[in-house]
Amino acid sequence: MSKRNSQAAKTAARERLRAEREREAKRAKVKRQIIVACSIVGVLAIAGGISYAVVQGNKPTKWEEAADAKVVAPANTSGKNGTTVTIGDSKSDNVVHLYEDPRCPACASFEQTVGETVDKGMEDGDYKLSFTIGTFLDDRLGGEGSKNALSALGAALNVSPEAFLDYKAALYSAKYHPEETTDEFAKDSYLLKVADTVDALKNNKKFQDAVEKGTYDAWAVKMSQSFNDTKDVQSTPTIKINNKVIENPTTVAAWETALKNAGITK
Repeated sequence: MSKRNSQAAKTAARERLRAEREREAKRAKVKRQIIVACSIVGVLAIAGGISYAVVQGNKPTKWEEAADAKVVAPANTSGKNGTTVTIGDSKSDNVVHLYEDPRCPACASFEQTVGETVDKGMEDGDYKLSFTIGTFLDDRLGGEGSKNALSALGAALNVSPEAFLDYKAALYSAKYHPEETTDEFAKDSYLLKVADTVDALKNNKKFQDAVEKGTYDAWAVKMSQSFNDTKDVQSTPTIKINNKVIENPTTVAAWETALKNAGITK
């Protein structure tokens, strides 16, 4: 009796051990399957991430898209793509042409020193003012502030020539013009903050929408290309009086002398 029970106990023990080994094998198999599944998911996730990054990397930038977009030219412009901007009702043939870049510190200095006098000559009918605005500093320094500011200037020009001149003066002012190496103008919020100092633009919903939606981005690209295509303009500001480049005036007196030398008198 005892011998038979002992044999049965051994058999039962062997069966329990076999069953445990089978359970352990099943658990190991499930674990391996989970690891493989997770690995596959991980690989797919990485592949998906790489694919997304590749797609994003190949996606054209906002300004590349603008270069191919249909141009919406602001009011108060003329010529191909609206890149001719001439302001004033002078009965003379005199034209003062300014070539500038929104991020340019020398342009800001010119505006702060002589800008008001230049505008007054136009208002008095001594000449018309013409503008060609470039964005080469974005390429040179990195960023998109010049292009963004130019697009916003287009939105201001669409409001009125006076709004354009006042907004340009505000952007170039000592208070709001950033350091050349910063890119504050790339921020729509900053451009709108400056615009709030201009009566015609403050709380102007149509202007604000145009800035935020980039309505005049394509126009800004075309205007910048027009600047690049001007052969005798190598820097900003460049000033022409009746199509002749003059030495940049650093004082009001120097500006008045330049006008007199060009035969423009009161």
